[in-house]
Amino acid sequence: MEYPKFYDSVEPFILQDDLAAFLGATKGGEIQIDYIDCVKLAGHSCPTVAGSYILAKVALNKLYGNEIPKRSQVKIEFKEAKEHQVTGVIGSVLSFILGSNDSGGFAGIGGKFNRKNLLSYENNDVNGMVKFTRIDNNESITLNLNTSIVPGDPNMQPLMQKTLMGQASKEEAEQFAKLWQARVEYMLLKPELWEEIAGF
Repeated sequence: MEYPKFYDSVEPFILQDDLAAFLGATKGGEIQIDYIDCVKLAGHSCPTVAGSYILAKVALNKLYGNEIPKRSQVKIEFKEAKEHQVTGVIGSVLSFILGSNDSGGFAGIGGKFNRKNLLSYENNDVNGMVKFTRIDNNESITLNLNTSIVPGDPNMQPLMQKTLMGQASKEEAEQFAKLWQARVEYMLLKPELWEEIAGF
């Protein structure tokens, strides 16, 4: 499978998953999640998918510091409905990374390893876009995704329209795709911007 090379340069997530350890899925329950995994989940790479990745990075960095983050141990609460704009897309990526599912998630084994009801929407008490809360100590952080601080190339929008309408040449369509991914690359390979992108 071919994909933009910069995906491999994005800092991965290293998490510890008790369920994976219990069932022998990975040694010690260590789980590595790379940006390409999130691209596979979403079926595309865009500022929203990249922004979701960054939201998870900032949240876990703030909540866990130098500790290895625990998967399925962070509650995710969105202010808006799942159907609102790209909220559902962000929720899907965050759920995948953090192992925190909605009402359809895994209910656990013998009272342990629950992933169910750790992701919810339409929480009016959330003072921002999304709130992350550690289950073990109730520490939380609320973030707002702001991708506008990384503007796209001015040629990207007209090329997108031509491509969508089937009027772009092969070269123009390829140029649009390169410009689209260039914006994503800039977001993901500039960790010094992550807190600003995450609205922290």
